[in-house]
Amino acid sequence: MASNLSPEFAYTVLYVKDVAQSVAFYAKAFGYAVRRLDESHRWGELESGNTTIAFTPMRQHETNDLTGAVHIARSSQERPPMEVCLIYPDVDAAYKRAVENGAVPVSAPEPKEWGQKVGYVRDIDGIVVRMGSHVKPPKQD
Repeated sequence: MASNLSPEFAYTVLYVKDVAQSVAFYAKAFGYAVRRLDESHRWGELESGNTTIAFTPMRQHETNDLTGAVHIARSSQERPPMEVCLIYPDVDAAYKRAVENGAVPVSAPEPKEWGQKVGYVRDIDGIVVRMGSHVKPPKQD
């Protein structure tokens, strides 16, 4: 008997201060097209491939009452227990565009020992965004 219990990763939801501002920021800084911003500005989505990046307010009674309140970092020395990872063919150009459009630089792109180029910024809500290339396969001798 076949099972239909194999999941598909559908959404990453970012809890933000202002949904409309965050949707506009991600579109401009990271190059996404906006899929949806509802009239109440309580939900927004970006065109981001198979997995949707979505935005919703940090404080809302529907989820706070069920799953608890969202806590934000109190300083730049703290960060949420997650990061958004975006892949680009030209990491340097993508990093430059993000910073020019309001992302806070954390670490400029640099080659990593595992064959990826990676840089970090923070978005307008303090969420860490990792900007990288695809990981290159190891060289065969």
